[in-house]
Amino acid sequence: MPSDDSHYDKILRVRVTAKDADTLRALLRAERPDVGGRPRTHADGSVGIDAYVSERKAAVLEQPGVTVTVVGDATAVGKARQAEVGEGDRFADPSAVPRGLGDKVED
Repeated sequence: MPSDDSHYDKILRVRVTAKDADTLRALLRAERPDVGGRPRTHADGSVGIDAYVSERKAAVLEQPGVTVTVVGDATAVGKARQAEVGEGDRFADPSAVPRGLGDKVED
């Protein structure tokens, strides 16, 4: 049965930049987005962090003193990576040679 992903919100990778660390900290506490990595301080004193949020949540994060820049569509990237995964058991045939980056080592 095919999966129906239409009921899921699209997830975006966004860069959240606040005017200062206190503003960013308050936003993260209040909205609790799924962040990736550590905050980075810029030369102008602003602080930014990447986050993974729904489109609706991205709009909520945009507040006075905070900008939100869409970096990419994480849902589309995820689906593209899933499409690369083969189906079936590639080791089912005992004479099948595994493919990949590893080296075959003789015992």
